[in-house]
Order: sequence, then C-alpha cells, then structure tokens
Amino acid sequence: MSLTIMRRIKFCAGHRLFQHGGKCENFHGHNYIADFFVSSGNQDSVGRVLDFSDLKRLCKGWIDEHWDHSFLVYEQDENAIQALKQVKPCRLFLMPYNPTAENMARYLMEEVCPALLAHTGATTTRVRIWETDESFAEAAIDEDSRLAISNHDASEQLS
Repeated sequence: MSLTIMRRIKFCAGHRLFQHGGKCENFHGHNYIADFFVSSGNQDSVGRVLDFSDLKRLCKGWIDEHWDHSFLVYEQDENAIQALKQVKPCRLFLMPYNPTAENMARYLMEEVCPALLAHTGATTTRVRIWETDESFAEAAIDEDSRLAISNHDASEQLS
C-alpha cells in the first residue's frame, strides 16, 4: 500500500507563450498555486510519509529561489530573453519548452522533484499547477509508471 500527502505552494510569476498566436503571447503573470503529491510505501517512526514542514522547505525553497517573482521563458524565445535582460535587476528562468501550466507541472515532476526528494524515501506522483482559480494542469505518474499530462478548466464544466 502506498500513502500520499500533498503540500500547496503559492507563488507569483510572469511568462509568455512563444508563438501562441493569441493574447498569451504577450508578457503577463499569474498568482500560481503548485500542489505537490508525494507518496511512499513506508512511513517513518512517527507514522509519516514525509514531514509536511520538510516537504514545504524543499518545494517552497526551490520555487522561491527559481520561479517566485521571476519570468519563465522558453529558452528559444530570444526576443523575450533580450527584452527581459534590459531590465535590472532581471529574474529570468529559462525553460526547455514553452512555460505553459502543463509544461511547468512537467518540469517540476521530471526535473525538480526527483532531486529534491532523493534522500527522503518518498516520490512525487503528481504535480498540479493552478494558473487561475478555475484552471489547472497536472503531470502525474500513471499506473504503468508513465508520465501523463493533462489540463482542466472548471469554467467550461460550469457552462
């Protein structure tokens, strides 16, 4: 049996979607929420998968250092990179792909979380990025240990 805990981290960041063709191609920002779901088949001597304060320290620490109050930009978006580097100070985080909510969840799931949790005995099974109060995207490990990425818009379900 596997047990799961979740920690929610709030942060603010700007981005633009390279070659989007719509208004999201402009610089803009969001008050994001990242939900980190962490599982383990084992519990510590206290009965925890991982202490919530440790999960917060690890995940929020990384978010604060790299993404909070930064611009997330696709590494091939030279126009955006050049524009942002004109501003001093400049907080810029280059992504290996467009910084959509789906790709942000994917990046945290594939690149960040394995390193953050390496010494804990727990693994990340799902990362959910809330871009608005009504819309989120998530990356999750499915039952065959494959990465699955999806998005959800609650406003579409209400109409």
